[in-house]
Amino acid sequence: MSVKSLNHKILFGLKVKQLRLEQSLSFSDLAKSSGLSVSYLNEIEKGKKFPKPDKIEDLSQALGIPTAELTSAELPQSLAPIAELLQSNFLNELPLDLFGIELIKVVDIIANAPTRVGAFISTLVEISRNYALREDHFYFAALRSYQELNYNYFEEIEQAALKFAEANKLPLDGSVPVEKLEKILKKKFRYNIVEDGLKEYPEFKNMRSIYIPKNRKLLLNESINKAQKAFQFGKEIGYHSLDLKDRSLSSSLIQVKSFDTVLTHAKAAYFSVALLINKTSFIEGLQKVFDRTTWNGQVLMELAEKYTAATEMFFQRLTNVIPQHFGIKKLFLLRFLHDPKGDYFKIDKELHMHKKHHPHSNGLREHYCRRWMSLTLLQDLNKMQQTGKYSDTIVGVQRSKYYGTEDEYLCITFARPANPHSNYNVCVTLGMLIDDDLRSKIKFVDDPAILSREVSTTCERCLIENCSERVIEPIVIEKKNRRKQMTKRLRELER
Repeated sequence: MSVKSLNHKILFGLKVKQLRLEQSLSFSDLAKSSGLSVSYLNEIEKGKKFPKPDKIEDLSQALGIPTAELTSAELPQSLAPIAELLQSNFLNELPLDLFGIELIKVVDIIANAPTRVGAFISTLVEISRNYALREDHFYFAALRSYQELNYNYFEEIEQAALKFAEANKLPLDGSVPVEKLEKILKKKFRYNIVEDGLKEYPEFKNMRSIYIPKNRKLLLNESINKAQKAFQFGKEIGYHSLDLKDRSLSSSLIQVKSFDTVLTHAKAAYFSVALLINKTSFIEGLQKVFDRTTWNGQVLMELAEKYTAATEMFFQRLTNVIPQHFGIKKLFLLRFLHDPKGDYFKIDKELHMHKKHHPHSNGLREHYCRRWMSLTLLQDLNKMQQTGKYSDTIVGVQRSKYYGTEDEYLCITFARPANPHSNYNVCVTLGMLIDDDLRSKIKFVDDPAILSREVSTTCERCLIENCSERVIEPIVIEKKNRRKQMTKRLRELER
């Protein structure tokens, strides 16, 4: 069914419903006068059925209006906001089906108060246009909500990856040879892989790969390492194994045309990680890390190196298996980018399981709290680079208690140089809420060697006193306080 025909059904049904209610007709009354059954009328009003011409004529006579008026695209003022929403495609682009919600039900809710609710959503649409909120941001937010709802675990993709690994005799307890993945792409899927294929395209210098479907050519960036190459190969295999059609041609999403493209990209990435880091083997290795009574970052690094996993792959796998198989669901994931030249930090990935943990909604153009392990480790990495003590990846741990709350998290962070051809460093942090349940599953939580710090969100929103790491005064808090004082004074003047 096309979106257009669905919209037509919905609007027709709403028009019939409004006319029926205006005339104080029950379903039974309209059924008797039109000759249509009560159940069929109910389906029409819900937008699930569209009557044939002879039935439309019967409805028109029963409602006392010309057939042309009933079927016209012209709508009464009360339904105008709904029509505007459907025509703007705002509701149709919401991935409602992923959350078990029917578009018709959403419209039905709006129809109960069309002027108020419809106008409210229309206002949101207008705000997004006026403030130039990018469409792909909306899609990524929807994807993040979907991942959080499912604790970032998808059994059907896990099974597909395992089935493919077993069928192609890929290792299940260690690193998957990138050469074998390349051979599979060439032989099974008839790929033409060009090792330095992006050399002639400087505009793609930060891309890891570009896929050209007409000749199944995969152009690789000459600077990507073995782990990154394996991940790209795994994604390409995932597109085919999962029969994903609406795919991106670039390794990172450049232009997003629909939510399906974002979802397809995420599914292929999930498949690749599941293929390269076998779930059963990974859980066994992680259990050994969690059973230690003292923190040892090197042991965790060795687990990542066992699978030749890039940092992002390793942490994605952590978010897959920790909630599902260890029952630790109160966690969050943050990824920071750091520009050492300007000492600028940016969050480009955020995931929260179970609830929105402190802090959340971190995409702020402010000065992030320098007490976070994420920022501390990035600064340490930059110092090492400046002194020539270069390290590909460094690891750290911290107990972070968020100011003004009782919440304390065990935060594990990996930091490394971003690549290829990038002046940025990147770090990924996994934070797990410290409670009795976490202590029973991760034995090193209370290791006295782990530094504990009180942290906040950004300097602009922080009231921690005498903070030596503060970059700027708490101007957001100060502005709120000034408003409170003005409000208080106005109330006094009203007395």
